[in-house]
Amino acid sequence: MPIELKMPALSPTMEEGTLAKWLVKEGNEVKSGDLLAEIETDKATMEFEAVDEGTIAQILVSEGTDNVKVGTVIAVIAGEGEDASAAKAAPAPAAAPKEETKAEALKAADPAPAPAPTPAPAAAPAGSGDRIKASPLAKRLAAERGIDLATITGTGPGGRIVKDDLDGAPTGATAPAAASAPAAAAPASAPAAAGPIPDFGIPHEDEKLSGMRKTIARRLSQSMQDAPHIYLTVDIRLDALLKLRGELNASLESRGIKLSVNDMLIKALAVALERVPSCNVSFGGDVMRQYKRADISVAVSIPGGLITPIITDAGSKSMSKISTEMSELAAKAKEGKLQPHEYQGGTASISNMGMMGIKQFTAVINPPQAMIMAIGAGEKRPYVVDDALAIATVMSATGSFDHRAIDGADGALLMKTFKELVESPLGLVA
Repeated sequence: MPIELKMPALSPTMEEGTLAKWLVKEGNEVKSGDLLAEIETDKATMEFEAVDEGTIAQILVSEGTDNVKVGTVIAVIAGEGEDASAAKAAPAPAAAPKEETKAEALKAADPAPAPAPTPAPAAAPAGSGDRIKASPLAKRLAAERGIDLATITGTGPGGRIVKDDLDGAPTGATAPAAASAPAAAAPASAPAAAGPIPDFGIPHEDEKLSGMRKTIARRLSQSMQDAPHIYLTVDIRLDALLKLRGELNASLESRGIKLSVNDMLIKALAVALERVPSCNVSFGGDVMRQYKRADISVAVSIPGGLITPIITDAGSKSMSKISTEMSELAAKAKEGKLQPHEYQGGTASISNMGMMGIKQFTAVINPPQAMIMAIGAGEKRPYVVDDALAIATVMSATGSFDHRAIDGADGALLMKTFKELVESPLGLVA
């Protein structure tokens, strides 16, 4: 019996992906463990392995196709002893990648009325009478974007409005359902979708957003809307840390390890979180999650966006171990090869822009975390040392805290502890 090869969910939150490249062709024999394709998620490009043995009878989704929903049949495998040409015609034609899934279509056919029907104008293009025919997915997206379904012409079966019909529709227009029926509206925490950019006659070129950039925009908007940020800044003298770094690197040279200042700051933040556990938390509405270890997400800039590989249990690891892991994770991030467990999670984040000469900045919290440390450049500044004015190497560090989860006094204690660890860094190697 032919085996349907379906678009896999390569992470817990993946709903769709891009079929970047096929590694097999029709007629190729495959066995369990063989690489079949490269699939782009919103964060990385991952390899998809075969589970079954057989012959690739038909490839249904061509490489380079965007927005392929999880569960969509992308190829057919003829089992052992089966005729590949016969298997090729067995499955039903695959739906276009952007079409709704079979389950959504069945839901749309459910005769149960919508909980809050949208009043339609006299000539509703999407259906007859006062009932607007739209799939549940289209209704949800319309509510989130502020689109009046009564103004949309459906292209689905029987004139039903489907997801694709909403593309390019004006947002923020009259949306009676959202105003008159709060129960059917999008949750208050859902960030508003950005509208089309006005054309002012300026020469320009529009580039389609990647899945990563869409995810970054959604998560940062959600963070700033949901989490009331409080910012706390300290100036930290780096001379002792830089001296210790030089000594450690001299001893680690034979092992091919070279500590960066950022490696040492990752360790300092992890130890500070262990000493101030009230900041190593996440806010969950009616619960507060207290973490038992400090997993530090480290912001890494890659082509097209930003990703945060994680140093797990950084407080218990040596700085040489942190340095080795960070080098490996950063390389994988820039190649788009990080696995979901290597960038999903973390209990707090650190973002260092000092290498670009940025003196001070505030960072946006990475939900569901409750804090992020923003590191500025170390620079020579006038500084009071032992009650005398001197020249010292100083950096500014700014902590962003979710005020729902972390009180200002606790955030201040974390910043104080972080400063003490960096200024007296022998505590990081104890």
